[in-house]
Amino acid sequence: MSEIAFLGEPESGSPRPFSAATVAGGLVFVSGHSAPHDPARGVHRGETPAEEVRNALGRIAEILAEAGSGLDRVVQMTMLITDPADYAACNAEYVRHFPNGLPARHTARFGVPTAARVAFSCIALAGRGA
Repeated sequence: MSEIAFLGEPESGSPRPFSAATVAGGLVFVSGHSAPHDPARGVHRGETPAEEVRNALGRIAEILAEAGSGLDRVVQMTMLITDPADYAACNAEYVRHFPNGLPARHTARFGVPTAARVAFSCIALAGRGA
């Protein structure tokens, strides 16, 4: 077995040249993800910053589950926001997803060619723990 496992690798020629996550050294490294958005299938990011946080962390949780981990195993989180005015609303929703303790975090302003207001990446312990 390889020392590194790549999850959700992109198709050849994808405009997103990165895997959804990488598992290595007992850790899961999740790439930056905003809330899913596919209007053709009726999937929308959310109307408010809080809804976008909820939906983006839901996507992060799905990726972690695929890697055999979970939000409760996150040790470091990066929150990327487009508008500092959304910071308080994003934080108010964010803390609800970590009832057993808040992982280390840093926040940065970002700009990508989407309408996303918030995105997250993280590092988590692999496995389900004790």
